[in-house]
Amino acid sequence: MIVVEQDQRTNNLTNLESLVQQRSLLVPSWLAARCEPAAARFFELGFPTMQQENWRFTNVESIATTQFGRFNDLGSCLTADQLDQFSLLPIPARRIVFINGRFAREYSTTAGLPEGVRIIPLSEVMDGEDEAVRQHLTRHAAYENDPFIALNTALFEDGVFIHVSRHASVPEPIHLLNVAMPSDDPIMTHPRNLVVCEEGGELTLIEHGVALTDGVYFANPVTEIMAGANARVNHYFIEEESPNAFNVSSLAVHQQRDSRVESHTALLGGALVRNNIQPLLNGEGCDCLINGVYIGTETQHLDNFMFVEHAKPHCNSRQFYKGILDHRSHGVFSGRIYVAKTAQKTDAKQTNANLLLSDNAQIDTKPQLEIYADDVKCTHGATVGQIDKDSVFYLRSRGISQQAARAMVIYAFACESFERMHLPGIRDTLGRKLLAKLPREESLESIP
Repeated sequence: MIVVEQDQRTNNLTNLESLVQQRSLLVPSWLAARCEPAAARFFELGFPTMQQENWRFTNVESIATTQFGRFNDLGSCLTADQLDQFSLLPIPARRIVFINGRFAREYSTTAGLPEGVRIIPLSEVMDGEDEAVRQHLTRHAAYENDPFIALNTALFEDGVFIHVSRHASVPEPIHLLNVAMPSDDPIMTHPRNLVVCEEGGELTLIEHGVALTDGVYFANPVTEIMAGANARVNHYFIEEESPNAFNVSSLAVHQQRDSRVESHTALLGGALVRNNIQPLLNGEGCDCLINGVYIGTETQHLDNFMFVEHAKPHCNSRQFYKGILDHRSHGVFSGRIYVAKTAQKTDAKQTNANLLLSDNAQIDTKPQLEIYADDVKCTHGATVGQIDKDSVFYLRSRGISQQAARAMVIYAFACESFERMHLPGIRDTLGRKLLAKLPREESLESIP
């Protein structure tokens, strides 16, 4: 069995080498000079194993041994009803659609933007003539120790470029919808998104991964955000992939003086999901919020990896993540706050709370602090528990059914994460999705 898996890994790497070589012929020289070292680094690192500290709770063998092909060009294949089912908000949003990793212009709204705002498919600005693209693309998501970011950097072909000029703003949220469509064979996509929000700029971006297939595929998106001085960026990542899909997403944020960035995540779908978030607070007075919830059922594996780097003084960061795990699902939280010697007066907090709905559900949580400054205020902690039977009994004593009482307790647990999401309607939408994932039948013993 081990020999077969090793052969499959080798065949997969050979296939990836061929795809990298094909792709290198299609990109301009300035970009090839950045992507080729990333490709070399990926083949040097290989797919991660559970012997590596950052991956010791997550086995990616199913990705490493599956031979994925490139995207299918499906053309016009969505209906208005199909798109509308993926709406998240009761308010207007600017929708940018990608199908199997490729920009779908006919379903996207890029016209009528405010002055100072540009939304362009990345494939249309990779010639290097745009100064912001040339300055920031591939500069913030470090691939040296992350094989999946390295693989994305080696193979990305499309994504979105969002540029907000000084003191400009986007009044409505940008809904970046990544749709997976049926394919004869397993495919992989490597979307690359670049957001440059200059001094005083403001925007809200929702990355939303959805599927119109139950098939096997691999999504490996990377988003780089550059937040200039006094910029305000709100980023949402809503993951609703196929139950047989693999998703490894990476968010890299570079913050300058007095900027504020909020990251909100909801992991709902997929068979194996890895959520990487790595902010760099590189200017005095930065503020960063990392907030999320992951909800696992059946045999889902949901892994969250955070690395928050405080490089300058007088910065604040907050991490609040909650997990709800049922059946045989497995959740992982690995959060690390790094405070450099130059980052005096840092104020950082990290908490991870988990609710296990089944005796077979599993959570591995590892909050960490690494501090080299001597004038800081940093805390971290984690909790794991089951549903409070007293709370359920209290609700049942007032005529509420056991199923409804359990749902209310679970919703109340997640509600704190939802309430930090200030986008109108997003809390109600995610609340409904949470309740839809709860079992219809009772999964715990009756409470007397």
